Amino acid sequence: MKKLAFTFGTAIALFAGTAAAETVLRIGHGANEQYHMHRALLHFEEQVETGSNGEIDVQIFPSSQMGPDREMIESVQAGVLEMAVSPSSFFAGWDQAFAVIELPYMYSSKDIALDVLNGDAGGQMLARLSEQGLVGLGWLENGLRHVTNNVRPIESPGDLEGVKLRTMKVPAHVATFEALGANPTPMNFGEVYSALQQGVIDGQENPVALIDSQRFYEVQKHVSLTGHVFTVYIPVISEAFFSGLSAEHQQLLRDAMASAESYQQDLVNSEEAGQLQKIREAGVNVVDLTAKQRQVFSDQTESVRAAYRDEVGADVFDAWVSAVRDSTPQ
Repeated sequence: MKKLAFTFGTAIALFAGTAAAETVLRIGHGANEQYHMHRALLHFEEQVETGSNGEIDVQIFPSSQMGPDREMIESVQAGVLEMAVSPSSFFAGWDQAFAVIELPYMYSSKDIALDVLNGDAGGQMLARLSEQGLVGLGWLENGLRHVTNNVRPIESPGDLEGVKLRTMKVPAHVATFEALGANPTPMNFGEVYSALQQGVIDGQENPVALIDSQRFYEVQKHVSLTGHVFTVYIPVISEAFFSGLSAEHQQLLRDAMASAESYQQDLVNSEEAGQLQKIREAGVNVVDLTAKQRQVFSDQTESVRAAYRDEVGADVFDAWVSAVRDSTPQ
């Protein structure tokens, strides 16, 4: 019944497409319309529709309208949905190599992470998506993740002891917070605000832009800028759909996504300071950890990184770590 409902709903969406367009490209993602990633996709939509002279009609469905992330990815694989933009960690469900991207304290800065993702290592990772029936068009930032909670300020791993913390349904994230002494509680993204409001969980962890756009600061007392994991979305398109496009339109999609990535970085870099100020003005205690304090968190999660060398494969893990090292200023 659920599948029938989903198919009927997407059929309506398809019918609602611009009649003049030869191709409809529907994109599903989980964030809301205020989030910088959604606005970057609007930029992608504009670039594609203009560049194709209206031959491609891009339709964006935010806020998990097309289902949770794993369901959206499966819909793209099945050809029910043309494109999904989901966190890289979800792809580890099909290929464990993708787990290396979001290991705790893998990168000492966001710039280093982006350098690795946009270099040869990131290109080789995207190429692996062909084994999943997908084409990866690039990387869109989700950002450095930080801890919020209602129990106490988090300044050291000991402060997380016993805190019931929502995490993504990602084994490496769960293992990270187990190593830090918290009580990790995997939960769908759309349920987090109400769970915080009702006290079902004490806290959650997400980038500043999501703490702002999802208004988590309304139901949280403390934000600690732990920067424990850098996360990205992978915009993936059905390989069958993509191969059915002309070479010109294939390149247009790639170029438009590259433009969207650049546009998103401009948004992130210009807005994050203001978002933090807004959170402070709402009465939330914001703790900006020092590099020395973050190093304590990193040291305590070393066991998680070591364990995942076997999980993802020593060759993949070592190549990724080598790319990080090469991108790190000496």
